Amino acid sequence: MTGRHDRPNLHRPKVTLYGAEGCHLCERARETVIAARDEFEFEFEEVGIDGHAELEARFRELIPVVEIDGEQAFVYFVDAGALRRRLDSG
Repeated sequence: MTGRHDRPNLHRPKVTLYGAEGCHLCERARETVIAARDEFEFEFEEVGIDGHAELEARFRELIPVVEIDGEQAFVYFVDAGALRRRLDSG
């Protein structure tokens, strides 16, 4: 693709990455999500679960977890092609 998918009249999705310090899979997921910003407009939030009991209980065994607009989209691994398709369909 040649550039960003600018959709001024449509909702900009929010992508949230839940991860932890020292998690190499989280680092890879972050790289994949950040690379998608070259093509797609979206909000990005990164949430560290370390030291947060509720988040630890919810996500520790699954990290990295990527949600798109609050819906769990990926766990353990973010497939770049699948991420692009999800963002393009929004």
